[in-house]
Amino acid sequence: MKGLSRHLARFNGVNDGQLKVLAGPVLIIMILSMMILPLPPFALDLFFTFNIALAIMVLLVSMFTQKPLDFAAFPAVLLFTTLLRLSLNVASTRVVLMEGHMGGDAAGKVIEAFGQFLVGGNFAVGLVVFLILVIINFMVITKGAGRIAEVGARFTLDAMPGKQMAIDADLNAGLIAEDEARRRRSEVSQEADFYGSMDGASKFVRGDAVAGLVIMAVNILGGLLIGVLQHDMGFGDAAQTYVLLAIGDGLVAQIPALVISTAAGVTVSRVNTEQDVGQQMLGQLFVSPQVMILSACVMGLLGLVPGMPNFVFLLFTVLLGALAWWTLRRNEQQLTEEVVNKPLLPAPETPEASWDDVQLVDTLGMEVGHRLIPLVDQRQQGELLGRIKSVRKKFAQDIGFLPPVVHIRDNLELSPNSYVITLKGAEIGRAEVFPGKWLAIDPGQVSGSLEGTPARDPAFGLPAVWIDAGQREHAQVYGYTVVDASTVVATHLNHLLQQHSSEMLGRQEVQHLLDKLAGDNKALVEDVVPKLVSLTQLQRLLQNLLDEEVSIRDMRTILDTLAEHAGQQSDVFELTAQVRTALGRGITQQWFAGQRELRVLGLEAGLEQVLMQALHNGGGLEPGLAETLMEQTQAALERQEAVGEPPVLVVQHSVRALLARFLRRRLKYLVVMSQAEIPNDRTLRVTSLVGGQ
Repeated sequence: MKGLSRHLARFNGVNDGQLKVLAGPVLIIMILSMMILPLPPFALDLFFTFNIALAIMVLLVSMFTQKPLDFAAFPAVLLFTTLLRLSLNVASTRVVLMEGHMGGDAAGKVIEAFGQFLVGGNFAVGLVVFLILVIINFMVITKGAGRIAEVGARFTLDAMPGKQMAIDADLNAGLIAEDEARRRRSEVSQEADFYGSMDGASKFVRGDAVAGLVIMAVNILGGLLIGVLQHDMGFGDAAQTYVLLAIGDGLVAQIPALVISTAAGVTVSRVNTEQDVGQQMLGQLFVSPQVMILSACVMGLLGLVPGMPNFVFLLFTVLLGALAWWTLRRNEQQLTEEVVNKPLLPAPETPEASWDDVQLVDTLGMEVGHRLIPLVDQRQQGELLGRIKSVRKKFAQDIGFLPPVVHIRDNLELSPNSYVITLKGAEIGRAEVFPGKWLAIDPGQVSGSLEGTPARDPAFGLPAVWIDAGQREHAQVYGYTVVDASTVVATHLNHLLQQHSSEMLGRQEVQHLLDKLAGDNKALVEDVVPKLVSLTQLQRLLQNLLDEEVSIRDMRTILDTLAEHAGQQSDVFELTAQVRTALGRGITQQWFAGQRELRVLGLEAGLEQVLMQALHNGGGLEPGLAETLMEQTQAALERQEAVGEPPVLVVQHSVRALLARFLRRRLKYLVVMSQAEIPNDRTLRVTSLVGGQ
């Protein structure tokens, strides 16, 4: 029995999978077979009823989805339903023409009901109703939905580069993870595919409407000829029989087609929110009692005009007035509940001064103006708080230690839209942002201008413009990088954390790093700290690395190098040079990821000789030489950046520390590496010489 159960379970699993895979092909084969094989009237009744039910289901699904991608299969569904209706038309036409002389139910009860009951058996009324349905479907709903799909596809495709750049900007700033970025890129691509498919699928519905007219004409003419010539019916009897059957056949196909077209219009015309169409309409049409009061007044005035249907107008006046009164009462009740439930503050007391009143300086702090409070208020679900957590996590993963918590407080002395970032109580950054607006940053290759408030990107100083949300799509099409206010602040904070990472690394953070490394390398930690170097010396060495943008994640290599050289050398700067050499592959990877040929700046041989001589004599650089060196380095750096190469200067190992300390005072973004730090499997190519002509 157990073996039989296992086989049955395996058979059921295979069946489920096969049914899902075969559902599409089987449906297509069934639809195409209806065009070839004759169907009895009862089968036609079943398929016509199924077609109506399917159309209603598609309309309801489109109404309850919250964004178009929730019904991404709609273009394919549109194709299948159109093929189903056309197949049924072919099958019903065959039955009508072959069996129509037998009576009104020869083609099935559904066609008879639509031809007799819906239009009262009057074929003239039926023709008019059919033509009106076709015109509504073809000229109004289908044409409008097709135009919306066409424009939506065009704007979606034009906005794709800007959306991709915004996703890359969030990823680079540490605001989202790689999985989230991949999901967003996929969603952008799917949205473009959806609108493109809808643009083409809308043509199915228009063609279906034209085919309905042709099939109607064929059924009427063919029925009259067959009835008169083959079955010896009078012209009036043939017209009464075959025209009613043709009208019933047309109506039973056009009504589901109209429903499907309405579903297509709902799908492409909706706006992405967290609500479906019904919730959007009710929440936005009947939210204002003032609107309903004014509407009731207008309806009441029309109801008092002599000759108007007074009862109907006055009835709607009463209904709108009652709805306005109920909405006002509900709003007042909600306001009263908020006031009653609000906790009362106790009477203030003046306590004695204590040590609790002593406020220590926060390592990292942020002060915001009063208009920025919603961005950082947890009760108002301020999104900036989550961005700051992501920035700290990304910093820890990239740099190698956890930065301090950012303490946020409001400051009424600041301008309403300003914020200040502080490090150990001192200001390190200040900017102004506008909640509800978007910052369009010019990366240097935009194709148009925008109206808004001119500004500068606080992180990198790029020219930018604060724009309204309605201009966001246009800005992305022009090539701007568009970000919201929270992203601007988070990116600025991330940039400042990178710049001041060495100042945030204290003894406590160094001890945490050692404790984490000791979990797997306890002997190594005990051999180096404090036997060979003290905790203070290790802190200073790590700060030296951070000053030059070198990650300290590889603590094992750092301690291995100290274990080898700290016994013969106690100078922290010399030990830093040895550690940099050991970390050379990682430093090279940071600036030249995946490149075998490293295109770098170099020193002219005579200038390098002069620097080595000055270092050997123990003196500093002469003022004239120092200024010339700075100017020539800056010029070479500009040439290097103009061709898109990293700002890396490679020099002899002996002069690297001297040049790094001197040049980075003014050229913060310059990276100075020694030749000893370059791995043997990489090739150097000097693209520009400092001191050369």
